[in-house]
Amino acid sequence: MTIAFSKYQGLGNDFILIDNRHSTTPIIEPEAAVIWCDRHFGVGGDGVIFVLPGQDGADYTMRIFNSDGSEPEMCGNGIRCMAKFIAELEGKTDLAVTYKIHTLAGIITPVVLLEGDVQVDMGEPRLSAAEIPTTLSTSDDKVVDRSIEVDGAAWTVTCVSMGNPHCMTFVEDANSIPLATIGPKFEHHSAFPQRTNTEFVQVLRPDYVRMRVWERGAGITLACGTGACATVVAGVLTGKCDRRCTVELPGGCLQIEWSQADNRVYMTGPAELVFKGEAAVE
Repeated sequence: MTIAFSKYQGLGNDFILIDNRHSTTPIIEPEAAVIWCDRHFGVGGDGVIFVLPGQDGADYTMRIFNSDGSEPEMCGNGIRCMAKFIAELEGKTDLAVTYKIHTLAGIITPVVLLEGDVQVDMGEPRLSAAEIPTTLSTSDDKVVDRSIEVDGAAWTVTCVSMGNPHCMTFVEDANSIPLATIGPKFEHHSAFPQRTNTEFVQVLRPDYVRMRVWERGAGITLACGTGACATVVAGVLTGKCDRRCTVELPGGCLQIEWSQADNRVYMTGPAELVFKGEAAVE
């Protein structure tokens, strides 16, 4: 059997999109997603995203399998790609259109803008240790500038959930961090019972930061939308960043705002079709 797909990327964070509107269950299993994401023997991608029928008043439902077969709550770059994919499925590529998408992190609302970017209302950040979750503080407390030992060294971290867990540490030079070595040790640290995404952040100006990310279940990626949102929240909590901030990632820049008016985080950035094809499933 072959399944049609579209390949999208958002700042180099790339995904295989599948029209799964005929069923509430993803058409392929996590094990198959691992094969599809393999860059040598498969299509290649950081994850497989399924567009399922909506629930709880949403237009559609998002499910995503990471390249290791795990399932995250949602994905910021992925949901921008999904919004563009849906607009194409609906024949609305020349319109500004808004969708309500059900995710494991709640209802997320992307807006496909006429100029091509997608703005996403990412909701309110979750700041208590229990919500993240992490054991770095008592359950009701925020985790701001807390110390953690990783690989024999002490790191100062701030933790935020954008529906999925993030651990940010501010560094002098983000490019000097041995991401492939230290990233997995943060991800699997005992302080994070559901593992964690980890961002290493260099503040160039209060309104402009550079970020590198180790994503839970995907490893080193060129961009992470939820990570960029969590980074700005962490920057505000620690007094390092403005509420409106450009986050520079290896794949490009995202515009992030943590609104003081409604406490919600807004992310704006690109999502582009790379190619379409069919792939075999046994």
